[in-house]
Amino acid sequence: MTYRQIGALVCFYSFIVFFQPLSWSYDSNYVIGRGIHDITGPAAEVGLMGYANIEQKSSGIHTRQWARAFIIVDEISEQRVVFVNVDAGAVFQAVTQGVMAALETKFGGLYTNENVILSATHTHSAVGGQSHYTLYDITILGFIEQAYLAQVEGIVAAIEKAHNDLKPGYILINKGNLYNASYNRSLDAYQNNPFLERLNYASVIQPEMTVLKLIHQEEELEPHEIGMINWFATHPNAMGRELTVLSSDNKGYAAYLFEKKLKNSDYQSHESFVAAFAISNAGDMSPNLHSDEQGRGPTTDRLENVKIMGERQYQRALTLYENATEQLVGSIEYQQQFVDLSNTRVSADFTGIDVKQTCIAALGESFAAGTEDGRGPSFFEEGSTEASPFFQFVSGMIVEPTEEDIACHENKALLLAVGKTTPYPWSPEVLPLSLQKIGQLAIMAVPAEFTVMAGRRLMRTVENVLGEQLRYTVIAGLANAYSGYVSTKEEYDLQHYEGGSTHFGPWTLAAYQQSFYQLAERMLPLGGSPKKVLMPIPFPEIEPIPRDLTGETINFQTGVVHDQAPLFKNIGDTVDDVQDMYQKGEQVIARFWSGHPKNNLRTQSTFMEVQFWARDHWQVIATDNDWNTFYEWRRIDGFWGTSQATLTWNIPSDIASGYYRLVHMGDEKKPVTGEVKAYSGSSRVFFVN
Repeated sequence: MTYRQIGALVCFYSFIVFFQPLSWSYDSNYVIGRGIHDITGPAAEVGLMGYANIEQKSSGIHTRQWARAFIIVDEISEQRVVFVNVDAGAVFQAVTQGVMAALETKFGGLYTNENVILSATHTHSAVGGQSHYTLYDITILGFIEQAYLAQVEGIVAAIEKAHNDLKPGYILINKGNLYNASYNRSLDAYQNNPFLERLNYASVIQPEMTVLKLIHQEEELEPHEIGMINWFATHPNAMGRELTVLSSDNKGYAAYLFEKKLKNSDYQSHESFVAAFAISNAGDMSPNLHSDEQGRGPTTDRLENVKIMGERQYQRALTLYENATEQLVGSIEYQQQFVDLSNTRVSADFTGIDVKQTCIAALGESFAAGTEDGRGPSFFEEGSTEASPFFQFVSGMIVEPTEEDIACHENKALLLAVGKTTPYPWSPEVLPLSLQKIGQLAIMAVPAEFTVMAGRRLMRTVENVLGEQLRYTVIAGLANAYSGYVSTKEEYDLQHYEGGSTHFGPWTLAAYQQSFYQLAERMLPLGGSPKKVLMPIPFPEIEPIPRDLTGETINFQTGVVHDQAPLFKNIGDTVDDVQDMYQKGEQVIARFWSGHPKNNLRTQSTFMEVQFWARDHWQVIATDNDWNTFYEWRRIDGFWGTSQATLTWNIPSDIASGYYRLVHMGDEKKPVTGEVKAYSGSSRVFFVN
């Protein structure tokens, strides 16, 4: 090599070193805030939301549930949007109404129905009872105010934290595929979609994961990573119905890995990194790969499946996060509309035939059959298109559909016309539809579970309006209310579970497409026209308003009468204590006489701690929110009021050797006086070798 070649090489590398940092520097163009708050509901004797199984009641905590809030403000226009990812089976309309009322009190008109999205992860291992509608409370035995307040107050607290965290910053976006964390559990229905449409997509699943990297960048300070949001289509139902401890399932475990294991979040500090693993069009997307007859997979171990599916989502999100370089730039805009989906006329441009009408809400017999990874009673079958006279007779005793109702729902074998019950429908019909645009990203918030193809069609509808304004579109599922499923017309015709659970008839998706087309049109610049011009039937001149059923609900659950320990024992005493020594990888178990978890949800706190002796003090190294701990509660004698709490710690292999103890804390309700008083108890000290 000559001196001239060496000199040229040095200049070349000098150029690369000098300019590389500049190529990855970003200007702050938004004001961003994040916040997280505990929303865990009653950890004992309250029905879980997801499987509609009256016997599935909470019995402890594996991991807590959280509300993760993000606020993004346009520095120029000061337009702002809020996205909250909620560890819940659903965000019911009652919860949204409660949150909006509280935000109005705190912030005036800053945060409203128009610019706030509350999207549930859809974990099947969180308590229900937050709805004002009978359909979603019936297996929970009514409205559970304690569970409702835990969600409402926690979501508001998370938004308030995000509001107080607002600082200049920027957002990077990335997108990639994840193929081994979901499968299409309703493949026959999916394959009934048009062949040419299916050819447009490489997979029968929705493999796309979209990731946002949120960064604070204040003047003269180094960029500071504060949060991550990703949307990916898979169900958080790997825990199954037989495990009744509260859990955020696979999406919650992925968030835990990102927040605590990667970013050392303590879930208390305002500086805690917040990672949201949100759901998208996952209606027919299951995590239970190679599902067996009990709806498990890829292994027969439920907890192992949660871990595997969570790790896969975490690893893909982390890779996309670390390699994100494209900045979101452009305006922040939002549009929202309440739509009566039980009474919407849909134009031929969206039905593909002629003008059609949605129907009064009704569930089909296939709804009761359940899914491939969560079957219902054996006397119901998927694919039921002919109504059973027996079930017609039984459901007719509650409410009898008309011939027009039956005809409107076409192939659906009507099981229950939930929209015709009195004095109120059993499920909501006036529902919120929201569209947010952050630069080149569009977020479509839908109050239902969309199948993969239904979601694709909705995203394509918005893309056909906004055209070059967008590079990314995502569905935010189960947002601001809940109304079952939305399938395509072709999927609906086969009446598998998702079609039988599509409340408003075969043209439900077309009604959504027509509505979102109009929301997107409102975002076009003055005089602009959609990329694909269609003719929707306009929204009604008078926008419908959702009913507020506060005070109209009922509850069949009894409260805590009192707590007692057996004679000569105290609540907090051990029943079964630990051994003196354990090896790493072994399991530590201690059992205590306890109080009822309903006495105090211990929000932002814990029912258990694993403590390590750090020379001169006890140091907390794990709580009831950690993956390797279990807090389980069991009633012993209802009349006497005795109960036991079992604390389990699976010792990590990388833990420090030394002295440890398990500590149980809770609250007991005294007999006669009804006073609720905190207590705690400790195991003996043990050594981990």
